[in-house]
Amino acid sequence: MFKRAKQNRVFQDVVDQIQDAILEGKLAPGQKLPAERDLKDMFNTSRGTLREALRVLEQKGLIEIKLGVAGGAIVKQIDTEPIIESLALLIRSGGIALEHLAEFRIKIEGSIVELAALRATPEDIREMELLYKKAKAYCDKGDWENFLKTDETMHSYLGTMSRNPIFQFIQKSIHDNIHQYYESYLPMNHERTLENLNDFERIIAAIKMKDAATAADIIRDHVERFNKKMQEKTHRP
Repeated sequence: MFKRAKQNRVFQDVVDQIQDAILEGKLAPGQKLPAERDLKDMFNTSRGTLREALRVLEQKGLIEIKLGVAGGAIVKQIDTEPIIESLALLIRSGGIALEHLAEFRIKIEGSIVELAALRATPEDIREMELLYKKAKAYCDKGDWENFLKTDETMHSYLGTMSRNPIFQFIQKSIHDNIHQYYESYLPMNHERTLENLNDFERIIAAIKMKDAATAADIIRDHVERFNKKMQEKTHRP
C-alpha cells in the first residue's frame, strides 16, 4: 500500500500517501494502520518524521491515535465536524464583515430557497409551518431569544429542503452562529420580529406554489433589507 517516501519531501509525502489511502477507501474507518516500526520501514523515514505526519493526519480528523498496548493509529469516519468548528469560530470571532456575510447569504440562500421550493415535500411544508407558528408564539410573548433560535432553525431547515448536503451544511453552519451579529447590530423587538415573520410567511406561501423565483427573491430581499438595518446601526455615532 505504501512506498518509500520521496527524500526531498519526506514529511509531506508520508502525509499524502496515508491521506490518499484513506480517501480512496484502501483504509476503512475503524481499521488500524500498520505498527509504527513497520510504517517507519515502509516509508524509509525516521520515527520523529513519522510521528509528526501522524499528528497532522490526526489534526485533519482522518485518524485517531490511541495509546496503550491495543493502541495505534485508527482510521476515523470522515465527517464535517472540524470544518463546522472552523467556520463557526470564524463567524463568531467577528472576522467576517457584515457586507461580506450579507453578500454571501444573498447569493447562496437565494439558490438554496430556489431548490427548497422545487424539492419540498408536504412533510417539509408542514414542518416549516410548525416552526413559523412556534416563532410567532415567541414573538407574541416578546421572547426574542427563543424567537431568534427558531428563526435560525427555519433558515437551516431551508437547507434541509434543498436536498443538497453541501448547501445544508453551509446553511446550518452560518445560522447556528449568526445570532451574535443581531445581538450586536440589530437586537430584536416586536416590529423587527413581525417583519421577519411576514417574510417567512411569504416564503412558505411561494414554496407551497413551487414558485422558486418568487421564494428566492423574497429571501434575497430579506437578507439585504436586514443587512442595511445593521449597517445603519454600525454607522451611527
